[in-house]
Amino acid sequence: MRRFKFIRDPDPATVGNNVEAFLRLLDGPACFFLSGEDGSRTRALVTLLHGNEPSGVMALHRWLRSGQRPAVNVVCVVASVMSALEPPLFSHRMLPRARDLNRCFRPPFEDAQGVLAEEILEILRMHHPEAVVDIHNTSGSGPSFGVCTHMDRQHDALVSLFTQRLIISNLDLGALMETSDDRVPTVTVEVGGRLDEQAHELAYEGLCRYFLAHTVLDQGETDWGLELLRDPIRLELNDNVTLTYADQPNPSYDITLKTDIEHHNFGIVQADTLLGWAAGGERSLFTALDVGGRCAVTRLVRIVDGELYPASPLKLFMITNNAAIAYSDCLFYAVADDGSTICS
Repeated sequence: MRRFKFIRDPDPATVGNNVEAFLRLLDGPACFFLSGEDGSRTRALVTLLHGNEPSGVMALHRWLRSGQRPAVNVVCVVASVMSALEPPLFSHRMLPRARDLNRCFRPPFEDAQGVLAEEILEILRMHHPEAVVDIHNTSGSGPSFGVCTHMDRQHDALVSLFTQRLIISNLDLGALMETSDDRVPTVTVEVGGRLDEQAHELAYEGLCRYFLAHTVLDQGETDWGLELLRDPIRLELNDNVTLTYADQPNPSYDITLKTDIEHHNFGIVQADTLLGWAAGGERSLFTALDVGGRCAVTRLVRIVDGELYPASPLKLFMITNNAAIAYSDCLFYAVADDGSTICS
């Protein structure tokens, strides 16, 4: 049974006066088809894969209210509507006991989230888009960036509509952007923190460029001037390790991270930068695998007299100060301080 509501060229007066009213009208996953000036081509926008990341759906609602017409057809997927509506609004990444939807875009598609991901893939295949942009917010406050699985001019061009920073990641997580290929370049765009007004504005400005430009894929040898970060490594918690955030060590937890740790997002942390405190050895607390599948924990962090530091100068990003996200996903991603892969 299909779960999506399909809506074609909605009247601006019918989409609600604000984003909450818009989501309540949808009352579940929805797919919008927006007819373009050029009806021979289609692009796709995916948003709200995570219910606590509002910028993309805010941007889409603002566009629908404006009554503008895109340059080409656009298929817009709004996924985790019920998670977003679970009180308080935009606070739940997914519903309790549900899998992270952006880890479900590969078989088997057995549970409810897998079925939803499979239907999103079916919608995209049915419309044959020339490109797919998946809009997200970062879990903590921080600057914008794009993510793709491999670097070429097409992916560069898409990301440059939103931001000037690009991460090339070969992590196999089951994310939507991992389905990218030469026929349908697909990128993730993280527009910034979910509570940041600047992120909401960037999502809308980038969406307008994506919808209105006659061409969004590179036609020549353009240098988009992107800052490139290659093959990041995720630092994750081991099972049953406890975590909190505070300005001094909390003996009730295995790890205490500093409350302002997210301020290091995309900055270079030196080897003497205190990240927090930890009781135990690095490998007993953390998991990290490099692109070759080797343990990389001690290349990321070191513990000295109960204090947690970077193992060497690093550039960190996607740092979260939300313990629930740290448990279910990761603490942060890391590359070498010059943006290159961390070598063994």
